[in-house]
Amino acid sequence: MSTEKLPTRAENYSEWYNQLIQRTELADYAPVRGCMVVRPYGWALWENIQQGLDRRFKATGHVNAAFPLFIPMSFLEKEKEHVKGFSPELAVVTIGGGEKLEEPLVVRPTSETIIGYMYSKWIKSYRDLPVLINQWGNVVRWEMRTRLFLRTLEFYWQEGHTAHVSAKEAEEETQRMLNVYADFAMNDAALPVIPGRKSESEKFAGAIASYSIEAMMGDTKALQAGTSHFLGQNFAKAFDIQYLDESNNQQFCWTTSWGMSTRMIGAIIMTHGDDQGLILPPKLAPIQAVIVPIFKNDDEKSKVMPVVERLFQELKSFRVKVDDREDLTPGFKFNDWEMRGVPLRIEVGPKDVEKDTVALARRDMPGKQGKSFVPQTQIDSQVAETLITIQAALFDHARTFRDAHIFDPKDYAEFQEVLQNGWAYSWWCGKKECEAKVKEETKATTRCIPMDQPGGTGHCIVCGEEAKEKAYFARAY
Repeated sequence: MSTEKLPTRAENYSEWYNQLIQRTELADYAPVRGCMVVRPYGWALWENIQQGLDRRFKATGHVNAAFPLFIPMSFLEKEKEHVKGFSPELAVVTIGGGEKLEEPLVVRPTSETIIGYMYSKWIKSYRDLPVLINQWGNVVRWEMRTRLFLRTLEFYWQEGHTAHVSAKEAEEETQRMLNVYADFAMNDAALPVIPGRKSESEKFAGAIASYSIEAMMGDTKALQAGTSHFLGQNFAKAFDIQYLDESNNQQFCWTTSWGMSTRMIGAIIMTHGDDQGLILPPKLAPIQAVIVPIFKNDDEKSKVMPVVERLFQELKSFRVKVDDREDLTPGFKFNDWEMRGVPLRIEVGPKDVEKDTVALARRDMPGKQGKSFVPQTQIDSQVAETLITIQAALFDHARTFRDAHIFDPKDYAEFQEVLQNGWAYSWWCGKKECEAKVKEETKATTRCIPMDQPGGTGHCIVCGEEAKEKAYFARAY
């Protein structure tokens, strides 16, 4: 690991982010422009995200399957709004096996079309419904401006696709999965997200309604961290997904789709990280605690290492690592693990051995403030308790920061001002013209129309006309 200091977030937030990802070995740039290589440390973080989500999906009755990477071009053209929305981002295969293909194949940007085709084969009766399927995989979207984890040509994600007998059931599923995402984001990733409905111009191509969870990053920009879409019967009609109802009549299904990607890693980095490096929430951190032995000579080593080994065995229920590298100073190791965002450091030196104690150092509270000494006999319970405390503290810190940077401006001039370094929570009439004006003049967009509304009416922050809902506006990644 480089000993050179990171740029501070205040100096250059973008460079801080890019360097941090590479220096902590989360990911690296691939030889193909706009693609990334996810390194083992980054993949371990993604695996923990996968497990947290997958557990929740299965608890709500979903099962996993896998669908092809290649989609016939004609499939995308069946749903006109869908193909229009994705056409600039498509990667298309025209040659295979040295010969020109009869029909071009699209490398999937999302799988509604191929899954819709399969559902039309599998679903025949109301008894076959609901179909609740998720797949873990990769997708390709030909982005022009890319950034590691946040926006790459190829990225990893999960996409759920469900089919139902009624609009009510499908809408309930859409909301259920949005709540699953919010629960994961808040409880596992320690992100205080805001769930809400996307505007007409910001919704998914081909959807009746789109919902998202929006998170505030450390530079106050917004990040869409997960989406859930009510597709109505658009894809069912395009792909003839029909079932025979209880009265023996043919009906079109009502469908949904929802997804969360490796963008979540970017959200965790930018929400919790500081000028020293990553700060990873304990529930997702690849390494929850690192034990650092401290000794100056072989005599001290012979006393310290047996204690370190015993503590390591006692902490096996956690994701724990012993840093036994002998060619590095304890100070270097401390800085190394701080940069990598390990939530808890356990220091064991000769004095600790004599006193039957260890030093615990919290990553979220650098320096003496985050250090405590605990008996070795209570190490298991102390580590468990400290990790729970860190998890809660990260959420509280992020929520306090978010709330301090959300404003309710009194007029359009103040609205423009607060959007330079924060979010605006304002009445909006819902008109696309007002939305377009905001985007043109501030580079901000409607992030979501939150589920929790104040009630009553107000005046649109842009045009002054009557508005029935408040929306969040912010510049975004």
